[in-house]
Amino acid sequence: MNKMIYIAAACITDPLNRLLVVRKKGTTTFMQPGGKIEQAERPIETLVREIKEELQLNIPLSLPQFIGSFEAPAANEPGYLVKAELFRIELSFSPLLTPSAEIEEALWLTSAEITNIKIAPLMHSYVIPLWQA
Repeated sequence: MNKMIYIAAACITDPLNRLLVVRKKGTTTFMQPGGKIEQAERPIETLVREIKEELQLNIPLSLPQFIGSFEAPAANEPGYLVKAELFRIELSFSPLLTPSAEIEEALWLTSAEITNIKIAPLMHSYVIPLWQA
């Protein structure tokens, strides 16, 4: 039986409809920004906190739009599933990305460029289809 990791994550796009992806230190897989939901924390609060910690980007609580809950195999923890509370954030600008905390790399990618990188199962199954819809 797989163990579950509860996260809040976002499909973040800029005015050019590029998708924001991140890669944690010591890994090769890109994923959507977000992180583990702490006890007594609402998913939207987790999302805003994690984006601030990982990318130095301030997102107001009013901006993320809830999409739904999705499950997929965890990208970096074998034997685990992630259950993601997924949000969409459409930015009106293209911020300079400043990877911090456990994030080593952050990229803005087009639909054509996303096929050139290794992506997490949650992104492959849910985030990219929602982004390209």
